[in-house]
Amino acid sequence: MATTATTSVEERKRLARRLAGRGRGFAEEYGIRVTNNPSSLFQVLCLAILLRRVGDVRRAVEPALALRDRGWESPARMVRSRPEDRAAVLREHGRRADANRLAGILGDLAGVLVGRYRGDLRRLRAAARYEPDRERALLGELPGVDGEVTDLFLREVQALWRENAPVADRRALAAARRLGLGRSAADLAALAGGGESERLAWLVGALARIDLEGSYDEIGR
Repeated sequence: MATTATTSVEERKRLARRLAGRGRGFAEEYGIRVTNNPSSLFQVLCLAILLRRVGDVRRAVEPALALRDRGWESPARMVRSRPEDRAAVLREHGRRADANRLAGILGDLAGVLVGRYRGDLRRLRAAARYEPDRERALLGELPGVDGEVTDLFLREVQALWRENAPVADRRALAAARRLGLGRSAADLAALAGGGESERLAWLVGALARIDLEGSYDEIGR
């Protein structure tokens, strides 16, 4: 698959504006709203867990939406669901091999969030005193959350949890390198107009989608 890297500063900025122009991040493009409320943050974290090491975006998005649509959109509701019911939904929506494992992880995650943070990830942020390193550490203590999941979650919420910006996960950075947009989150922030810009989240999300979907050839110059 051939692509030509963008070289001049103006070309890079023009392409960045085009990619961010839809005005949506990764999760919102697939139907999961990103707002600073407990249910939304939980759904984004569940999506991040389902995206971990997945090559086909549908295997993450479809089960995430299905779990939400079953009414398990918050930690309190998820923790009251039965593991076998969660596993059945996951299997039905493409996660056959790891359905039981993921069902257990999501149930454990919901239980810890309810027990430790009253089901509200904003309380985790407050417990970390809004310090990015501490937020990452507390996220890493949650069931199913490792460094990759943390990057995916913070990629989506960085316009809300601004102390963490700029954040770009490995897929977004792979696309950025391939398209000549830079090699770091800081490079992308410069193109987007700043590290705390909502446009940065849109740009990083668009790059991650391009890499996951393999849609490089669809990007016009």
